[in-house]
Amino acid sequence: MPTLPIDDENAALYTIGQVADMLGVQLAFLRRLDEQRVIVPVRSAGGQRRYTRREIGQVAETLALIEEGVTLAGVRHVLTLRHRVAQLESDLAELRQERRVDSGRVARG
Repeated sequence: MPTLPIDDENAALYTIGQVADMLGVQLAFLRRLDEQRVIVPVRSAGGQRRYTRREIGQVAETLALIEEGVTLAGVRHVLTLRHRVAQLESDLAELRQERRVDSGRVARG
């Protein structure tokens, strides 16, 4: 069965209006997140913001952090650090896998 764009969390499928309705926020809030470079959705050929499921999750995280008193600059740093941690965890898992493969070759060799 082919993979559909809706299955891809990084597919930019949702308009700003759809995201605002989903999360119960104002359009101006989403525009401000874009202007402040907290969450920057891609733009369609016509210049409209298009959000991915991953970005919608980030907007929800942003709302929770703001409720805790974090500023938009702070939210931007938190999201950047979370992304970096995820990258490092992925790199570490890859290195561990390579190490297992290499140690298996040595044991058999």
